[in-house]
Amino acid sequence: MHKGHDRDDVIDRILAKGADLCDEVEVFFTEGESVSAELKRSIVGEAHAARSWGIGIRTIRDGRIGASSTNDPSRWEDCLDAAIAGGTLATPQEWHGLPGPVTLSGSVPVFDPNITVAIEPAREMLRGLLAGAASWPVDVIGGSAGLSRSSVAIANSAGVHYTSERTGVGVSLEAIAGTSTGYEFDRSRFLDIDPFRVGEQAAFFAARSAGGGDIATGSYDVILSPVAVAQLLGNVLVPALSGRNVHAGRSFLAGKLGEQVLGETISVVDDPFARGMGSTLFDAEGVPTRRLAFIEEGVLSSYAYDLRTAYRYSEKTTASAVRGGAGGSPSIGIHNLLIEGPRHDIADERAVYAHDLVGAHTANPVTGDFSVELSNAFWMEGGDYAEPIRKAMLAGNVFSMFGAVDGLGRESRVVGSMILPPVRFKSMQVIGT
Repeated sequence: MHKGHDRDDVIDRILAKGADLCDEVEVFFTEGESVSAELKRSIVGEAHAARSWGIGIRTIRDGRIGASSTNDPSRWEDCLDAAIAGGTLATPQEWHGLPGPVTLSGSVPVFDPNITVAIEPAREMLRGLLAGAASWPVDVIGGSAGLSRSSVAIANSAGVHYTSERTGVGVSLEAIAGTSTGYEFDRSRFLDIDPFRVGEQAAFFAARSAGGGDIATGSYDVILSPVAVAQLLGNVLVPALSGRNVHAGRSFLAGKLGEQVLGETISVVDDPFARGMGSTLFDAEGVPTRRLAFIEEGVLSSYAYDLRTAYRYSEKTTASAVRGGAGGSPSIGIHNLLIEGPRHDIADERAVYAHDLVGAHTANPVTGDFSVELSNAFWMEGGDYAEPIRKAMLAGNVFSMFGAVDGLGRESRVVGSMILPPVRFKSMQVIGT
């Protein structure tokens, strides 16, 4: 490992020294290797290999929480000192201890031994993207491919020491036809992605979106792709489920436990055992995960909590702590968010379809109101794409929308930390010409 240090030895040293200086200490350790390759238009460009390390340390003393991080394991003592020093400036809060160890049963789908982290497999995926894009008369703007292997460990002074080995594969491509662009991507923990299909889809959206017609302002049934659904949920529903936002009065769902907040056919769950990018047996604080139903048949049944927020508001953690890396402290998030409900062929009857949304980040996470531009939009009928739509806006409220769901598509896909189907909504306000 880095500079002769063994991971477990470094963790043990941190815990031992930390125990003499504060009440509790937690260590989050990551190490990994990755390769990435880029397309410069239709030319396979440079590829890069990298190895990384990261240590995140949290200390607790008299209810004061400090945190620090480093990407150099040999500097763990400086990192520990910085965390303790930061804690002296923190405001004391209610704290009832880090979790103790339990026996973690089962496994989660996060590691593929067939993944080779090397430059040539990454370049081969780029060639697959280009072959797929050649199915349509487009120009490739750029693309990428990457493979990774990593190891994550969480340990604390209460005796927790869990590890997880993970792999990752990802590809993306952007194409253009005239003034029309198309973008597609895929990510997985396994070698089950199809670069040809990704390149073909990006080129399809660019080529078929060209020369779109106008749509009159009015009320239409709308089908959003899993990507578009994820954009709305990620900017509105996920923040609204955070216990921190709920208790701070920054959530539409505050005070609504037990109430009907979505359509009665819709359930929203976080399933850390599903085949997704966020699958895990333990959260970023070492709390064993479980399948968590936030909304059951439209009724709000739970908020999301990490330890810090749960202790502050006399609640219990839902094992919803996540980290984007070793840097900083854990925060409330999701592992694999799923929408559940009746599935059927939602594209048989005519509707407006959108693959992507522009401006979803401007949606109001407190009220749920949004106004976005539809990108790669089409009329869809008989299960297939019909005429492209040149320009249109979609306005509404996310919570009202999901009270008017007309069906979920049969196939789901992984989009970040979500696993979602396309969704059909009834009578949405589309602003056209």
